Amino acid sequence: MERARPTMKDVAIAADVSLKTVSRVVNGEPGVTPDTEQRVREAIKTLGFRRNDSARLLRTGQAATVGLVLEDIGDPFYSALSRGVEGVARARGSLLISGSSDADPGTERVLALTLCARRVDGLIIVPTDSDHGFLVPEMTAGVPVVFADRPPGEIVADTVLSDNSGGAAEGTAHLIAGGHRGIGYIGANRDIFTARERYRGYRSAMSAADLPVAASWVTMGTPTTASVQGALERMLVGQEPVTAIFCGNNRISVLALHVLAALRQTVAMVGFDDFELADLLGVTVIAQDTEELGRQAAELLFQRLGGDKSPPHRIVIPTRMIGRGSGELRPAAR
Repeated sequence: MERARPTMKDVAIAADVSLKTVSRVVNGEPGVTPDTEQRVREAIKTLGFRRNDSARLLRTGQAATVGLVLEDIGDPFYSALSRGVEGVARARGSLLISGSSDADPGTERVLALTLCARRVDGLIIVPTDSDHGFLVPEMTAGVPVVFADRPPGEIVADTVLSDNSGGAAEGTAHLIAGGHRGIGYIGANRDIFTARERYRGYRSAMSAADLPVAASWVTMGTPTTASVQGALERMLVGQEPVTAIFCGNNRISVLALHVLAALRQTVAMVGFDDFELADLLGVTVIAQDTEELGRQAAELLFQRLGGDKSPPHRIVIPTRMIGRGSGELRPAAR
C-alpha cells in the first residue's frame, strides 16, 4: 500500500509550528523568522511534501505545465499523438514540454524524473520501461501521470490505449471472410505490449474460425528487411504456404511491400497502423486514431489536475479498418 501524501498539517507537526506558518513559508509570504523558516523547510524536505499547485492554478485560470515523454518525436505516430495532447493543453493556456526516450528505459526514467524536478504539473508517458515504480514518489507527492499507447509496468495508473487485440482480430477475420485459410503473421518483439496484444487478436480470430496456425506462419522480432524477407520466404513456400499476411505495424507493412516487390509475389495483406501513401498503394489497414489517443490522455490528465481523485482509469480507443484492395484479394485457385 502506498503511503499517504504528506500534508501541510504533517509539516506543521514535524516543525512544531502552526499551519498558518507553514502556509506562509510555502507561499513565500513575510512574517516568519529565518530560524522558523529553516525548520519548516527541513520538515518539508524530510517528509517529501510537495504543494499541489495544479488545482489552484486551474481554478485561477493560470497555466499548468505538462511533460510529454514519447519514444521518438519524429515518428509520424508520435507526432500525431503529440498534436492531440498539444491541442488540449493549448485550449487551457498550458505549456507542453516534450522529449524522446528513443525506446530506452534508462533515458525514459531520466527524462521523466528531470521533468518532475523542473516542476511540471503533470506527465503523459508512452512507456518503454517495464517497471515504473520510480514514479511512485512523484505521484504520491501530487504529480498526476497518465500513460498512453501502453500500460505502465509494476504500478497502477491512468492509461489510454488503442484496441490492439480487437483491431488485429478484425483484420484477420476480414482476410478469413475473403476465403483465406493460411494467414501469416509478422509482428514486433513479444516483450512489447502492443505486439503481444495484436498477436493475441490474430490468434483469437484464427481460433474462432477453427483454423490452425503453422509454426512457419508466425515471425515476431525487431523488423528489418532481412527478417521480413526471411519470414515471407518461409511463409510463401513449402507444404503449407500462406495466401495472406497480417503485418503487426506500419514499419513491417512497408518492409513487406518492398520484399514482395523484390520477390515479384502478390499476396493479400492487412497491416496494423496507417502510413503515408498507403492509400495510393492500395494497402488495407487497421487504423488507430492516434490524435484521439493523445487528446484522451490529456483530458484525463487535466481532470486529475482539476482535483479528480477517482480510481485509475483505463480507456480503450476503438480502431477502424480501411479497405483499399490489398486485404480484399481472393486466394488464388489451386
